[in-house]
Amino acid sequence: MSDVATLESFRLADSFLPVGTYTVSYGLEQFIQDDRVEDATDLDGLLSTYLRRQIGPAELVALRAAHAAATDGDIEAICHADQRLSAVTLAAEFRESAQQSGDRLLSLQTELRDEALLNRYAERVDADDAPGNYAVVLGVATGLADVAVREACLLCCHGFVTGLLGAAQRLLSLGHTDAQRILNDLQPVMTAAVDDSADRGIDEMTPFAPLVDVLAAEHERAERRLFAS
Repeated sequence: MSDVATLESFRLADSFLPVGTYTVSYGLEQFIQDDRVEDATDLDGLLSTYLRRQIGPAELVALRAAHAAATDGDIEAICHADQRLSAVTLAAEFRESAQQSGDRLLSLQTELRDEALLNRYAERVDADDAPGNYAVVLGVATGLADVAVREACLLCCHGFVTGLLGAAQRLLSLGHTDAQRILNDLQPVMTAAVDDSADRGIDEMTPFAPLVDVLAAEHERAERRLFAS
């Protein structure tokens, strides 16, 4: 990749990026409230499940499709990948969170980049022709910025894990060293999730983590919530 593309990938991976991912826990809050995650070991196992069962077979597949479509200038393929990702995401909170952070990223990108395809995609999202999921917006943004698709997928995994580790630090007695240890331990899992996604088309999105979906549904009805999901 060029230096410009590398710097763009750094920017998109930075927690400083104002897309609101710090407001979501993707069900982690409910796992902790139910005493299913009590320490760093439990958290490591749960994040591994997310990567292998949800992020890899769903978000990364959609990201790859959007990245390729953006490179080809194919707005219909972008919207199709976007719609498909929403269709296979069972938890309403997950869909809402992904669309809210995606909307913020898309708005930011249209402000910063003069790209006709971004503007057309934003118009389709505004018209409810596409949901504007974060993974798809990220795929479009990285594709247009010439960030290699594998790096874009790794960026997505890294951002997801660091976001949930940040949530865990507010929900658990998780120190910075433990958080960094988990991030380091999960690197092979991220790589495996990226590798697995490379062999899937958008009709082969198969996220399967039933307990995650059940607890996400419980979280929707929780009386007290620190996080949106």
